[in-house]
Amino acid sequence: VDTCAAEFEALSPYYYSTYDKYDEVVVSDKKKVIVIGSGPIRIGQGIEFDYCSVHSILALKKLGYETIIINNNPETVSTDFNISDKLYFEPLTEEDVLNIIDKEKPEGVILQFGGQTSIKLAKFLNEKNVNILGTSYDNIDRAEDRERFEELLDNLDINRPKGKAVFSTEDGLLEGEKLGYPLLVRPSYVLGGMGMEITHNHQELEKYLKNAFKRDKKNPVLIDKYLVGKEIEIDAICDGDHILIPGIMEHLERAGVHSGDSITIFPSNDINDHIKNKIIEYTEKIGNGLNAKGMINIQFIESNNELYVIEVNPRSSRTVPYISKVSNVPVIDIATRVVMGQKLKDLEYGVGLYKRPELISVKVPVFSTSKLPDVEVSLGPEMRSTGEVLGVGRTLEEALYKGFLGANFNMKCENKKVLATVKDEDKGEFLEIAKILDKLGYEFISTSKTYELLKTNNLRVQKVDKLNESDELLTLINRDEIHMVINTPTKGNDSKRDGFKIRRKAIESNVNIFTCIDTFRAYAEVLEFNKDNLRVFNL
Repeated sequence: VDTCAAEFEALSPYYYSTYDKYDEVVVSDKKKVIVIGSGPIRIGQGIEFDYCSVHSILALKKLGYETIIINNNPETVSTDFNISDKLYFEPLTEEDVLNIIDKEKPEGVILQFGGQTSIKLAKFLNEKNVNILGTSYDNIDRAEDRERFEELLDNLDINRPKGKAVFSTEDGLLEGEKLGYPLLVRPSYVLGGMGMEITHNHQELEKYLKNAFKRDKKNPVLIDKYLVGKEIEIDAICDGDHILIPGIMEHLERAGVHSGDSITIFPSNDINDHIKNKIIEYTEKIGNGLNAKGMINIQFIESNNELYVIEVNPRSSRTVPYISKVSNVPVIDIATRVVMGQKLKDLEYGVGLYKRPELISVKVPVFSTSKLPDVEVSLGPEMRSTGEVLGVGRTLEEALYKGFLGANFNMKCENKKVLATVKDEDKGEFLEIAKILDKLGYEFISTSKTYELLKTNNLRVQKVDKLNESDELLTLINRDEIHMVINTPTKGNDSKRDGFKIRRKAIESNVNIFTCIDTFRAYAEVLEFNKDNLRVFNL
């Protein structure tokens, strides 16, 4: 592709393959490295991996390598022709990638900065004797393969939620009875929590398994005991001997909400020293146990003051740009140096857990569901967000306030009315939050059960009919008479249910909508902190 429209010689062209005889690629005799990108952007895998590819290329250039990117997304910076020395605009398939490797003959290929798309090429490239730089294919497979991963955790004496990979509906139902409900079920080899659900009984599990095996007969379904607790996440750099953790990220929403859709707090706000030390210990064990070279991402759950590992990704993750920015640790630069053979102890950021910053940062997800009719709004294990914003402050409330503003939440309270329909399990916590809002002058509008709860506790509440009785509830949202809606669903993804219709109407009417009690609490506490309803923070 001539980037100068033939007006003068293009010094930074990029290439695509054809089956013609003429070849415009000139292969140099310089030492070179290929970085595999992440392919087309979609929910679950976006520009975060593009960031990783670009910063890896910049690091490799500083190390004196000729840099080559293979990627096929015209919307991303890594596919700008002036980022790498050469860009091959090719689909990330086995044949296309191998053809380029055979032609360029690089010292090696880096897969770990292109998300799940590039990692999936590891087995094929290993079979073709291509040098995979960083973590080896065998160790990538030990993290990705369910049985090998569980064996690794057993050998390292690391806690994990009990679970199993099953290959049939019958085996799945038997395993469900052994583990006990609720269960987290998901297909294997997917990204962004696609197809992941929490099942609460035999019927829900049976329905899920039948549909899953109907879609994919080759791969297993993963069944885990669902633990209620705090989700914690780290991105770490490993060199085979030591680890560097730029910081520990805490998810605001409890486990069960996909990490990409959670509000993420850094540095962690509510993790005790016992759990912090366990995180460091487990990360060291896993990094060394996998002989990882470069990035790993680990997701934990803290439940009843015990720490469990729920997932290890032998690659960079979507939180890397965020943690790089807020910790001031150039994560990808360091990881690239380690991949190319340098040791953490010889670099300036040290090993172990990096120092805690003074400011608090929150990552708040942004959604596009208002533009997608009939799409579920509620948060769950399947990722829905299409972007994120960053709020930074001296206190958690200040950071959250800025994050909510950036994510287009309405922080002005001219109309102090809350439409509340809450499932039974959330009613106790909801009542505590309702009392905060009541003191701030809010009134509630609720259907029968939630109405009785609020009325019994002497909070201002107006009763409204369910949708099968009248449309008054939707009309109130439509008329802009509601400031926010709190609706915690008993069953998502069912367009016939009242909750689905309420959530859709709220999102389409640009009304603040909360489907998770933890997010609702954070919003209420920010309003309480900012009682004067002024932008009191230094924005």
